[in-house]
Amino acid sequence: MTATASRTRIAVEALDVAAYAIPTDAPESDGTAAWTATTLVLVEARAGGRCGIGYTYADLATATLVRDVLAAVTIGSDAFGTAATWARLVSSVRNLGRPGIASMAIAAVDNALWDLRARLLDVPLAALLGIARERVPVYGSGGFTSYTLERLQRQLGDWVAAGIPRVKMKVGRDPASDVARVRAAREAIGPDAELFVDANGAYRRKEALRKAHEFEPYGVTWFEEPVVHWDFEGLREIRERA
Repeated sequence: MTATASRTRIAVEALDVAAYAIPTDAPESDGTAAWTATTLVLVEARAGGRCGIGYTYADLATATLVRDVLAAVTIGSDAFGTAATWARLVSSVRNLGRPGIASMAIAAVDNALWDLRARLLDVPLAALLGIARERVPVYGSGGFTSYTLERLQRQLGDWVAAGIPRVKMKVGRDPASDVARVRAAREAIGPDAELFVDANGAYRRKEALRKAHEFEPYGVTWFEEPVVHWDFEGLREIRERA
Protein backbone atom coordinates (compact mmCIF):
# COMPACT_ATOMS: atom_id res chain seq x y z
CA MET A 1 0.00 0.00 0.00
CA THR A 2 1.31 3.46 -0.86
CA ALA A 3 0.69 6.72 0.98
CA THR A 4 -1.85 7.73 -1.66
CA ALA A 5 -3.61 4.40 -2.02
CA SER A 6 -7.13 3.87 -0.77
CA ARG A 7 -7.42 2.14 2.58
CA THR A 8 -9.93 1.06 5.17
CA ARG A 9 -10.08 2.34 8.71
CA ILE A 10 -7.64 0.65 11.09
CA ALA A 11 -8.20 1.26 14.78
CA VAL A 12 -5.38 1.89 17.21
CA GLU A 13 -5.43 -1.19 19.43
CA ALA A 14 -3.01 -0.21 22.20
CA LEU A 15 -0.98 2.70 23.46
CA ASP A 16 1.81 1.78 25.85
CA VAL A 17 4.12 4.14 27.69
CA ALA A 18 7.29 3.68 29.72
CA ALA A 19 9.75 6.06 31.33
CA TYR A 20 13.48 5.50 31.69
CA ALA A 21 15.80 7.57 33.89
CA ILE A 22 19.19 7.53 32.18
CA PRO A 23 22.03 8.71 34.43
CA THR A 24 24.77 10.92 33.04
CA ASP A 25 28.40 9.95 33.52
CA ALA A 26 28.89 13.13 35.59
CA PRO A 27 26.76 16.10 36.69
CA GLU A 28 25.75 18.26 33.72
CA SER A 29 24.43 21.80 33.44
CA ASP A 30 23.63 24.51 30.94
CA GLY A 31 22.84 28.19 31.41
CA THR A 32 19.64 27.65 33.40
CA ALA A 33 19.41 24.00 34.52
CA ALA A 34 21.48 21.24 36.11
CA TRP A 35 20.88 17.48 36.15
CA THR A 36 22.41 14.08 36.85
CA ALA A 37 19.97 12.02 34.77
CA THR A 38 17.67 12.44 31.79
CA THR A 39 14.18 10.90 31.76
CA LEU A 40 13.09 9.50 28.40
CA VAL A 41 9.36 8.86 27.96
CA LEU A 42 8.71 6.22 25.29
CA VAL A 43 5.28 5.74 23.68
CA GLU A 44 4.36 2.73 21.52
CA ALA A 45 1.18 2.76 19.41
CA ARG A 46 -0.07 -0.50 17.91
CA ALA A 47 -2.49 -1.27 15.09
CA GLY A 48 -2.73 -3.71 12.20
CA GLY A 49 0.21 -5.75 13.39
CA ARG A 50 2.54 -2.74 13.36
CA CYS A 51 4.06 -0.64 16.15
CA GLY A 52 4.94 3.04 15.94
CA ILE A 53 7.22 4.70 18.47
CA GLY A 54 7.46 8.24 19.77
CA TYR A 55 9.39 9.75 22.62
CA THR A 56 10.13 12.91 24.56
CA TYR A 57 12.56 14.00 27.24
CA ALA A 58 10.38 14.97 30.17
CA ASP A 59 9.41 14.24 33.76
CA LEU A 60 7.84 10.96 34.86
CA ALA A 61 4.56 12.88 35.18
CA THR A 62 4.46 13.01 31.38
CA ALA A 63 4.21 9.22 31.21
CA THR A 64 1.47 9.29 33.85
CA LEU A 65 -0.54 11.73 31.76
CA VAL A 66 -0.17 9.56 28.66
CA ARG A 67 -1.32 6.47 30.58
CA ASP A 68 -4.17 8.05 32.55
CA VAL A 69 -5.60 10.54 30.03
CA LEU A 70 -4.23 10.35 26.49
CA ALA A 71 -4.36 6.59 26.04
CA ALA A 72 -8.14 6.56 26.39
CA VAL A 73 -8.42 9.24 23.71
CA THR A 74 -6.09 7.39 21.34
CA ILE A 75 -7.15 3.76 21.61
CA GLY A 76 -9.88 3.02 19.08
CA SER A 77 -9.07 6.05 16.95
CA ASP A 78 -8.29 5.74 13.24
CA ALA A 79 -4.58 5.03 12.85
CA PHE A 80 -4.66 7.10 9.66
CA GLY A 81 -6.52 10.01 11.30
CA THR A 82 -3.50 11.57 12.96
CA ALA A 83 -4.73 15.16 12.64
CA ALA A 84 -8.13 14.38 14.12
CA THR A 85 -6.60 12.44 16.99
CA TRP A 86 -4.18 15.27 17.72
CA ALA A 87 -7.10 17.68 17.99
CA ARG A 88 -8.85 15.38 20.46
CA LEU A 89 -5.65 15.04 22.49
CA VAL A 90 -5.42 18.81 22.77
CA SER A 91 -9.06 19.03 23.85
CA SER A 92 -8.52 16.36 26.49
CA VAL A 93 -6.03 18.53 28.42
CA ARG A 94 -8.22 21.66 28.47
CA ASN A 95 -8.51 21.69 32.24
CA LEU A 96 -4.94 20.53 32.82
CA GLY A 97 -3.07 23.31 31.03
CA ARG A 98 -1.68 22.95 27.53
CA PRO A 99 1.99 24.05 27.93
CA GLY A 100 4.71 22.01 29.56
CA ILE A 101 4.00 18.41 30.54
CA ALA A 102 0.75 18.19 28.57
CA SER A 103 2.36 19.39 25.35
CA MET A 104 5.29 17.01 25.76
CA ALA A 105 2.90 14.11 26.37
CA ILE A 106 0.83 14.99 23.30
CA ALA A 107 3.99 15.27 21.21
CA ALA A 108 5.19 11.80 22.20
CA VAL A 109 1.83 10.26 21.33
CA ASP A 110 1.57 12.21 18.09
CA ASN A 111 5.05 11.08 17.05
CA ALA A 112 4.13 7.47 17.74
CA LEU A 113 0.94 7.77 15.68
CA TRP A 114 2.75 9.28 12.71
CA ASP A 115 5.36 6.54 12.88
CA LEU A 116 2.60 3.93 13.08
CA ARG A 117 0.85 5.45 10.07
CA ALA A 118 4.05 5.29 8.02
CA ARG A 119 4.62 1.66 9.00
CA LEU A 120 1.07 0.71 8.06
CA LEU A 121 1.59 2.34 4.68
CA ASP A 122 5.05 0.75 4.38
CA VAL A 123 6.74 4.03 3.55
CA PRO A 124 9.50 5.97 5.33
CA LEU A 125 8.11 8.52 7.76
CA ALA A 126 10.17 11.24 6.04
CA ALA A 127 8.45 10.41 2.73
CA LEU A 128 5.01 10.45 4.37
CA LEU A 129 5.64 13.89 5.88
CA GLY A 130 7.26 15.19 2.70
CA ILE A 131 11.02 15.30 2.12
CA ALA A 132 12.25 18.86 1.59
CA ARG A 133 16.00 18.11 1.42
CA GLU A 134 18.05 15.07 0.51
CA ARG A 135 20.46 15.73 3.38
CA VAL A 136 20.93 18.08 6.33
CA PRO A 137 24.11 19.35 7.97
CA VAL A 138 25.18 17.56 11.15
CA TYR A 139 26.54 19.16 14.30
CA GLY A 140 27.70 17.89 17.69
CA SER A 141 25.86 19.34 20.70
CA GLY A 142 27.33 19.32 24.19
CA GLY A 143 29.98 21.45 25.84
CA PHE A 144 28.05 21.68 29.10
CA THR A 145 28.85 24.47 31.52
CA SER A 146 29.75 21.87 34.16
CA TYR A 147 32.68 20.69 32.04
CA THR A 148 36.23 21.68 32.83
CA LEU A 149 38.05 23.46 30.03
CA GLU A 150 39.99 20.26 29.39
CA ARG A 151 36.85 18.17 28.96
CA LEU A 152 35.19 20.88 26.86
CA GLN A 153 38.14 20.99 24.50
CA ARG A 154 38.43 17.21 24.33
CA GLN A 155 34.75 16.69 23.50
CA LEU A 156 34.47 19.36 20.83
CA GLY A 157 37.92 18.67 19.41
CA ASP A 158 37.23 14.94 19.12
CA TRP A 159 33.99 15.61 17.24
CA VAL A 160 35.76 17.78 14.70
CA ALA A 161 38.56 15.24 14.37
CA ALA A 162 35.91 12.58 13.67
CA GLY A 163 34.61 14.62 10.74
CA ILE A 164 31.81 16.66 12.35
CA PRO A 165 32.42 20.20 11.05
CA ARG A 166 30.05 22.03 13.44
CA VAL A 167 29.86 21.93 17.24
CA LYS A 168 27.67 23.61 19.86
CA MET A 169 28.53 24.44 23.47
CA LYS A 170 26.56 25.78 26.43
CA VAL A 171 27.10 29.23 27.91
CA GLY A 172 25.39 31.45 30.50
CA ARG A 173 25.92 29.62 33.80
CA ASP A 174 28.89 31.86 34.72
CA PRO A 175 28.86 34.78 32.27
CA ALA A 176 32.23 36.02 33.47
CA SER A 177 33.91 32.84 32.22
CA ASP A 178 32.02 32.45 28.96
CA VAL A 179 34.46 34.27 26.70
CA ALA A 180 37.36 32.21 28.03
CA ARG A 181 35.39 29.00 27.42
CA VAL A 182 34.50 30.05 23.88
CA ARG A 183 38.14 30.91 23.24
CA ALA A 184 39.21 27.50 24.52
CA ALA A 185 36.63 25.82 22.29
CA ARG A 186 37.92 27.64 19.23
CA GLU A 187 41.48 26.62 20.07
CA ALA A 188 40.38 22.99 20.28
CA ILE A 189 38.41 22.82 17.03
CA GLY A 190 40.70 24.89 14.84
CA PRO A 191 39.87 27.79 12.53
CA ASP A 192 37.65 26.00 10.01
CA ALA A 193 34.95 24.25 12.08
CA GLU A 194 31.78 26.18 12.85
CA LEU A 195 31.19 27.08 16.49
CA PHE A 196 27.68 27.51 17.97
CA VAL A 197 26.71 28.65 21.47
CA ASP A 198 23.47 28.09 23.40
CA ALA A 199 22.61 30.17 26.48
CA ASN A 200 19.26 28.43 27.21
CA GLY A 201 17.77 31.84 28.02
CA ALA A 202 20.31 32.67 30.72
CA TYR A 203 21.16 36.22 29.65
CA ARG A 204 19.23 39.46 29.82
CA ARG A 205 19.00 41.53 26.66
CA LYS A 206 21.93 43.90 27.18
CA GLU A 207 24.15 41.13 28.47
CA ALA A 208 23.27 38.93 25.50
CA LEU A 209 24.14 41.72 23.07
CA ARG A 210 27.45 42.28 24.81
CA LYS A 211 28.27 38.60 24.73
CA ALA A 212 27.40 38.36 21.05
CA HIS A 213 30.03 40.99 20.29
CA GLU A 214 32.54 39.39 22.66
CA PHE A 215 32.09 36.01 20.96
CA GLU A 216 32.53 37.48 17.48
CA PRO A 217 36.38 37.26 17.37
CA TYR A 218 36.07 33.50 17.87
CA GLY A 219 33.85 32.96 14.86
CA VAL A 220 30.61 32.05 16.60
CA THR A 221 28.04 31.68 13.81
CA TRP A 222 24.96 30.62 15.82
CA PHE A 223 23.74 32.07 19.13
CA GLU A 224 20.82 29.97 20.41
CA GLU A 225 18.26 31.25 22.92
CA PRO A 226 20.33 34.22 24.14
CA VAL A 227 17.33 35.33 26.22
CA VAL A 228 14.25 33.39 27.36
CA HIS A 229 12.36 32.05 24.38
CA TRP A 230 9.16 33.95 25.15
CA ASP A 231 10.96 37.32 25.04
CA PHE A 232 10.14 37.89 21.38
CA GLU A 233 11.05 41.57 21.49
CA GLY A 234 14.42 40.76 23.04
CA LEU A 235 15.13 38.05 20.49
CA ARG A 236 14.27 40.44 17.67
CA GLU A 237 16.47 43.18 19.15
CA ILE A 238 19.44 40.85 19.49
CA ARG A 239 18.99 39.53 15.97
CA GLU A 240 18.95 43.03 14.55
CA ARG A 241 21.81 44.47 16.60
CA ALA A 242 24.19 41.57 17.19
